[in-house]
Formats: sequence, C-alpha cells, structure tokens
Amino acid sequence: MYDKYKDFDFSDANPVADTPHLAKLQAEAGGKSRITMRVDNDVLATFKARAEMLGGNYQTLMNDALKQFAQGLRLSDVVREAIHETWETCLTTRSTGRTKKQRVD
Repeated sequence: MYDKYKDFDFSDANPVADTPHLAKLQAEAGGKSRITMRVDNDVLATFKARAEMLGGNYQTLMNDALKQFAQGLRLSDVVREAIHETWETCLTTRSTGRTKKQRVD
C-alpha cells in the first residue's frame, strides 16, 4: 500500500500535529487523543512494574484502567481481575519450570 511513497523525501515535511487539518483527521481516524497528565510517582511505578511483568506497556494498562472506570466498573472488580491475571501468570510460569513425575507400570 505504501510502496508508491517509498522514494519520496519527507524529511522537510511538517509534523501532523502542526497541520490542523491532518491532526483532526488523525484524531478522528485513530480513536485516541494525545494528552499530558500528571500522576503520582507511586501510581506510575505500579503501572510500569505491572506492564513489565505482563509484557505490555504501561500506557495501555492506564488506558484500560481509565476505560473500566468510565464504564462504571468498581475498584473491587478491577482489583479482582488484576489479581486473577497475576495469579494465572504466576501459575503458568511456575508450571513450565516443573516436570511431571512419570508413572511406572
């Protein structure tokens, strides 16, 4: 799809954010908006640690938490789901390191 543009030189092109029409199109098509937000250091550390443990990124986890809050999920529901996911991850990690005893007939 983008092969026809591979020889174009875009080095002097304006960023999308500096072009209002393109920024609006990108925001409408992407479904996400770039924001700046201040959070407590311990909250950020928690999301980063969890993301590292699960192999994702902390922005996605924060977005999921905000989405759940916006949908009216209670904190206890979110915590229960987080514990369940963490427990499953721990069990999977532990079970792959063990070998089953073979039955002798």
